[in-house]
Amino acid sequence: MPNQNTPLRVSRRAIGAAALAGAGTAVALPTAAHAAPGGKNGGRNSATIDELLAGMSIEQKIGQLFVAVGYGSRADQPHASNTSTTGVDTIADIVRTHHVGGLIYFVWSDNLQDIEQIATLSNDVQDAALDAGGIPLIISADEERGVVYRLPAPATPLPGQMALGATGSHAHARKAGDIVGTEMRAAGLHQAFSPVVDVNIEAQNPVIGVRSLGADPSAVALLGAAQIKGMQKANCSAAAKHFPGHGDTATDSHLGLPVIDHTREELDTLDLPPFVAAIEEGVDAIMTAHIVVPALDDSGVPATLSRPILTGLLRNELGFEGVIVTDSLAMEGVRTLFGDDRVPVEAILAGADQMLMPPDLVVAIGGVRDAVASGEITEERLDESVRRILAQKLRRGLFEQVHVDPATAADAIGTARSVRTAQKIADDALTLIADDAGAIPLAKGATVLVTGVGTAAKIDVAAQALLAHGLQATPLAGATPEQAAAAAADVDVALVFTSSSAFTTPASQVAVVTALAATGTPVVHVSLRNPYDVVHVGEVAASLAAYGNSDCNLEAVAGALAGDVTLRGSLPVTIPQADGTGEAYPLGHGLR
Repeated sequence: MPNQNTPLRVSRRAIGAAALAGAGTAVALPTAAHAAPGGKNGGRNSATIDELLAGMSIEQKIGQLFVAVGYGSRADQPHASNTSTTGVDTIADIVRTHHVGGLIYFVWSDNLQDIEQIATLSNDVQDAALDAGGIPLIISADEERGVVYRLPAPATPLPGQMALGATGSHAHARKAGDIVGTEMRAAGLHQAFSPVVDVNIEAQNPVIGVRSLGADPSAVALLGAAQIKGMQKANCSAAAKHFPGHGDTATDSHLGLPVIDHTREELDTLDLPPFVAAIEEGVDAIMTAHIVVPALDDSGVPATLSRPILTGLLRNELGFEGVIVTDSLAMEGVRTLFGDDRVPVEAILAGADQMLMPPDLVVAIGGVRDAVASGEITEERLDESVRRILAQKLRRGLFEQVHVDPATAADAIGTARSVRTAQKIADDALTLIADDAGAIPLAKGATVLVTGVGTAAKIDVAAQALLAHGLQATPLAGATPEQAAAAAADVDVALVFTSSSAFTTPASQVAVVTALAATGTPVVHVSLRNPYDVVHVGEVAASLAAYGNSDCNLEAVAGALAGDVTLRGSLPVTIPQADGTGEAYPLGHGLR
């Protein structure tokens, strides 16, 4: 757990004009100096924003409020999905036609093939934006690391949020944020939709889980603020998510509309402290959650569309003056009450500034255009959001230098120092949950069967890591329970991996563990995602939680089995009994 002597800044101090007081530079004004992020240049930035707004049309202002998905690896590459969702053929056309304020990259939209390609795409879409009106784009990605990452190799395979929570280390969290921010900026991206600061107290949460720092609001606040500090020091905008807190739900808001039944007192003590800490740290953006919170708004609308939550609580009470960005508007949780033309209108009226990923950009922009034409959304309301978005772009220096060098972009990504940091985090996170038999560390030269969930490549990585630490390893990927049991007869120890995205471990994985244990060969079990698997797999010699399946996590396991890695991790969540009731292992548990 974090050092309890470290002060946690969670007072509800309004951050005043921080959104306009950050660093920045005026557009094409030779007298406008650029200050470092977090510096004081509010008056100059405000004047620059006034000048920009005066030259923008209503269409340009509306466009700035949208973050679009574009399909293709090149800016000028036609793609049928672009035509069907945006009415134009290419990503460059999306930018020029709709004047969007930002883009978000995904692997599935073919934006992220390699670092040089990403940097080239980023440069070319920025050229399209500058040619169409002079307002640079904020290019973003869901770059959480751990199980949610976007940049391809050689991006540093950082352990995710729950691994950071298991270390309890402010320094690790800050360094992880710095690595993400540095690597994003090197590839021409400027905003990570990260960190997740949801306090995950529901083991059956199907959408947050291992993406959370843990169940202790003070620890989540401290570590989340440290990530923001590191990321924004690297001049990359952070976005704390998902406000007002998505940690206590068993419903996936991608598929439905969750309800959080916390009282206001519970929200104040459990869910809100990490967001208050993020505001205190000067976070550029906060992402909304598609969740209903009756204690804050009893109308039944999700937080993304709730004026009492976004304007009443986040803006007025907590004092946040940065950019409020919606979670994806293509998610079912925000589409249950309104059509796709009304959802962005309701979000803007609630207080949101950026509309992320509308399923049909033409329909969404059309809905906002109609609302402006009717007077439902005033131009003054548009200007409020555009001001915040422009302030963020100024603060991050996008009007000064928006291009990167594709030929050298990869030089700052996946450096040896960053990889060492990732390994140290993975080592310190590894948590020994149970070891009644005293199985860890293994005897020098022990023979080990490596099996369970994972691709053949991952099983081989784990086996090679064991060999490097002086243990004998036999990899067996994709084994049935019978095959695993047969192979266990020839080794001293069976190392078996499981991985679950929710509380219940898949039966097929449990069957392999059970079959191995029945042989009498000592079984060392490792959960590679959520740490809850330990209560589902039955009796084993020892059980570890790695919180991820990156190579560094597998290397940490090998080092611990060989006695070369000191076990320091502590559970950042409580593990219930297998039936979901009671407490099997408490928050903070971890054998040494």
